[in-house]
Amino acid sequence: MARPFPPEKGTGIAARTGDCHSCCIGTTGAQERKDQAMPLYLSKFSYTPETWARLTSNPEDRRKAAQAYIESVGGKLHGFWYAFGSHDGYNLWEAPDNVSMAAVALAISGGGALSSFDTTVLLTVEETLEALRKAEQIKYRPPGT
Repeated sequence: MARPFPPEKGTGIAARTGDCHSCCIGTTGAQERKDQAMPLYLSKFSYTPETWARLTSNPEDRRKAAQAYIESVGGKLHGFWYAFGSHDGYNLWEAPDNVSMAAVALAISGGGALSSFDTTVLLTVEETLEALRKAEQIKYRPPGT
């Protein structure tokens, strides 16, 4: 389900799922998220060979750890997948703001178990349409012209 832009009262993910973290209620500024959907983020990661060796000898469901990391900043883990290809896995996260997601990414990246960890802020179709409208107002000039 697409998130409206701007979010309408009672349309956030918490409102749709009934799963709400009270950490954002009563705050101000960028964290004022009551009844609004939080931004979504897609992370792709790769483990080091040493991490794969440890997981092979001692299999562990890493979703639980990922969930704890994002919940510590008031967010939610929406998905955790392993994959074939250029990256070992993908996560879909919801976080109160970019700073909170950056904190999670920094903590995970600094742990040494990953060889790569890239996070992308996801935009809804509505957010992209709004950006397109704003882009039309910008008078871009190519370099050297």
